[in-house]
Amino acid sequence: MTGILTFLTRKSGGRRANWLDYLTYAYLAFGFLMIVVPVAWLSLNSLKTKSQLEKQDLSLLPTVYEQVARATVSTPEGREIFIISDLPDWVLNWKELDAETQASHDAAAFIEDYEGLTYYALRAHLDLLPVQMREVMTAHDLPEWLLRYTTMSVAAKAEHDVDALLAGLDADDVRVVSEFLGLPPYEQSRFVGQILVTAPDPETGVETQFAVSNIRPNSEITPARYVDNRTDAVVKLATDTLQAKRVLAPSWSNYTDPLTGKAFGVNVNFATCFTNSILVTAIATILTLLINSMAAFALAKYKFRGQLGFFIVILATLMVPPTITLVGVFKAVHATGLSGSIWGVIIPGAATPTGVFLLRQYMLSIPDELLEAARMDAASEWKVYWRIMLPLTLPALAALGILSVIWRWNDLILPLVAIATTKEAYTIQLCLLEFRGEHLSQEHYRLAMTMVSLIPSTLVFVFLQKYITAGIANTGLK
Repeated sequence: MTGILTFLTRKSGGRRANWLDYLTYAYLAFGFLMIVVPVAWLSLNSLKTKSQLEKQDLSLLPTVYEQVARATVSTPEGREIFIISDLPDWVLNWKELDAETQASHDAAAFIEDYEGLTYYALRAHLDLLPVQMREVMTAHDLPEWLLRYTTMSVAAKAEHDVDALLAGLDADDVRVVSEFLGLPPYEQSRFVGQILVTAPDPETGVETQFAVSNIRPNSEITPARYVDNRTDAVVKLATDTLQAKRVLAPSWSNYTDPLTGKAFGVNVNFATCFTNSILVTAIATILTLLINSMAAFALAKYKFRGQLGFFIVILATLMVPPTITLVGVFKAVHATGLSGSIWGVIIPGAATPTGVFLLRQYMLSIPDELLEAARMDAASEWKVYWRIMLPLTLPALAALGILSVIWRWNDLILPLVAIATTKEAYTIQLCLLEFRGEHLSQEHYRLAMTMVSLIPSTLVFVFLQKYITAGIANTGLK
């Protein structure tokens, strides 16, 4: 701590700070904020629930509003919209619970305390309508095609007389079958969470509880409904008069569900992807250090015809964007049978022109006399390379190893080409793409797993950055 304080209070000269000191520390603070603020924002948003992210909640902390429910129930007279208050959190968040958590609650026993329209709304929300539908079918010996009716074509539906089946049922059973099939006038009930707010009543001025779908600070008026259902009319409230209670509620399931393979709507196990990325990064880094150091040793310490030409060609490949060679890499991976295997990610990038250049420049600074002395002692070329050159090149190898870890860990293009068809071989970056599909978006999972994917590369860079600077600083010195 003392060292950090000493560093942060250094001055260019004299006892008092001058304008250059202030400018330096302002630049340091600006750079720190540019790096930390996006990561902090990502970290806090990764703990928000799915509904918060879908509503584009701009609050900094992962807090939730105190909520009530708004139900929409169809009747022969039309649709009824009303508010249901004092529901437990597990009921309000039923759709976001995993199957194991849902099974731990007795939803059927819970709705027995309600009746009328409230009962119908909770029955649909808690997924009890299919259960009661099967009970009605068993009790009245109804045909199995009713379960497939909603997916039938118009011509297929015309071949079945649903009205004749409903004629022999009582009113409650008719409603169950009609809601399940989506037949008028009993369409399926809808159930959505609403924010509980307190605001002056537009008519009386008395503080009253209202339910609103969202709070937009930039909007002057917010539509709302009375929580006590005194009227089904929508009232308009001044946004600046709304008072809502927020509670800190981090959603740790954003992390645990993907890591345990319980993420809803995601067909990959992130723990497996994490393991694959570790294997790819570790093996590829070892191969990169071995192959690049051999090439650099030959280019730095051997004299042969075309040596300069080889080196120029290697450097020239740095100017070719990876996307240009993408088709060629794909054909090579497919032709060698590596498609769908992690080796298809490891082998194509085993040799890097940046690594060859970095190590060659460092090896040029090692005196040739050391190698000649080893050869005079009857050391083979392999022993010269392995026992003398590699230990002396350790700073540059460490720098290249760290860079290789970061490159491999964050690589998306090569895995996308080589293993996109085999989910068992997915790396972390490909797994992150799985959290966003055409019909289903799981941004809460993707943000959380992005934070997990940042941990290894961040730790490597933070604790080993001195090797990067030392290796690069010494490169090319003689």
